[in-house]
Amino acid sequence: MPAIEGITGLRPDPARVADVASPPYDVIKPGSGIESLLKSRADSLYHVILGDDPVKALETLQGSGALISDDEACFYVMEQRWSGGSRLGVYAATATKPYDSGFVRRHEKTFDHKVKGRVALTRATSLTIGPVFLLTKQPLDTVLAAVIASEAPLYDFSSDFGGHGDLHGIATRVWRVPVSSTHGGAIASTLGDHPLYIADGHHRYHAALLNGQSHALTYITSGAEILGYDRVVRGTVPFADIKDQLKLTPVDAFVTPPKHQFCLYHQGQAYLLAAQEVPDDVVGGLDCSILERELYGKLGLSHDMIMDSAHFDYYPESELDAMQAVVDDGSYDLAIALHPVAVDQLMAVADAGLEDQDVVMPEKSTFFAPKILTGLVLYRHR
Repeated sequence: MPAIEGITGLRPDPARVADVASPPYDVIKPGSGIESLLKSRADSLYHVILGDDPVKALETLQGSGALISDDEACFYVMEQRWSGGSRLGVYAATATKPYDSGFVRRHEKTFDHKVKGRVALTRATSLTIGPVFLLTKQPLDTVLAAVIASEAPLYDFSSDFGGHGDLHGIATRVWRVPVSSTHGGAIASTLGDHPLYIADGHHRYHAALLNGQSHALTYITSGAEILGYDRVVRGTVPFADIKDQLKLTPVDAFVTPPKHQFCLYHQGQAYLLAAQEVPDDVVGGLDCSILERELYGKLGLSHDMIMDSAHFDYYPESELDAMQAVVDDGSYDLAIALHPVAVDQLMAVADAGLEDQDVVMPEKSTFFAPKILTGLVLYRHR
């Protein structure tokens, strides 16, 4: 059975794709503005991925023609464009092999309890709806560029999510590429059975494994960029009490710092703090690991607190102003900006994890933006 296959299943009517497409389920927070907006849209896939009756919602979308069947195995090439950047990738069905096979490589731990809802949705609908975001070292962009240069897209729209989230205003074009076509053959042969690396969506892949699927719905790209994943903290020891123990350099602005340095913000002042020691191992040398070793203990913070909102919250590097605001209003004591993890660092950790399953990145190490839209293709898995 091929490691990379085309997708059959459902896809939106091109005239209604902008209303059907949704952000991923895990960025739609209960009570948020984006949740209210999506609830108000009858065609939104929100009603399937997070609604009270996903099977009925799916039947409604099919009955109204918002979703249509497509039984020809196809790849779907997607181009996303935003202010200052773009990304090219392809939706495909990727074989779900055990992690120790080395085919799909992870950099985070996964937990069965976190995917119960996704497994239940998949079993109820017989569809995989949210894609796993994968990286490849293969020269995929060249092959995909030939597709977009040769034919008109199936979808061409801009996302309107009312200003909420990183997918608002993204221009998206999608090309339908039958596996049996020349371009389809080129995509399949380029990806082959070469290793793939999970960028985002570890638990979506884990859900496919637990569900016993032969393949998972994936989005694959060779051109992703990792953004800095920053944090605000409130330790059990105030930053003011330990500030004199640190070798701080005052700076004019709270910005993304150079590698192995940290930019701190407290009481209206920004500082640079350099790492004291950078180990050679792939996890210990990550800036988030260094930060935990060299600063968290002084603030009375331990690893088991890092997912506790009383002590930590996390922001992409595009939201430095918001981080300063929650420090200024007293919600948190200190803001910390980190240098982004490099793609080769992520891959090095994933490769090392093949030898030792305990080798993973610390939680909240990476941030990819924009996210991948849900609902452009729904995979009828086996």
